[in-house]
Amino acid sequence: QVQLVESGGGWVQAGGSLRLSCTFSGAIFAEFVMTWHRQAPGKQRELVATVTPGSSTTYADSVKGRFTISRANGKSTVYLQMNSLKPEDAAIYYCNAYHHSRRGPEAWGQGTQVTVSS
Repeated sequence: QVQLVESGGGWVQAGGSLRLSCTFSGAIFAEFVMTWHRQAPGKQRELVATVTPGSSTTYADSVKGRFTISRANGKSTVYLQMNSLKPEDAAIYYCNAYHHSRRGPEAWGQGTQVTVSS
């Protein structure tokens, strides 16, 4: 029932910035934990960042200090601000959602491509 749609991916030079957005529909957004994952070709999908309904955040060590996850409950949207981008950040980025009670199934967006040129 939950639907997620990512946007904001594209091409950026190393050292540059991008802001990804994920719009949520189909349930009560404020009750869901929201995350961003990424997957590069030939590599495992990696958890990048998490934000809880109370706006507590956590980050993968590889992006800590460079990326910021946030949520706008009034817009049912989660963001990933990516600064100081590196070539190793290039991947397909996926939005993910699960209810804080962990009762229902998690949802995934379709992914958005981030390309970082060196």
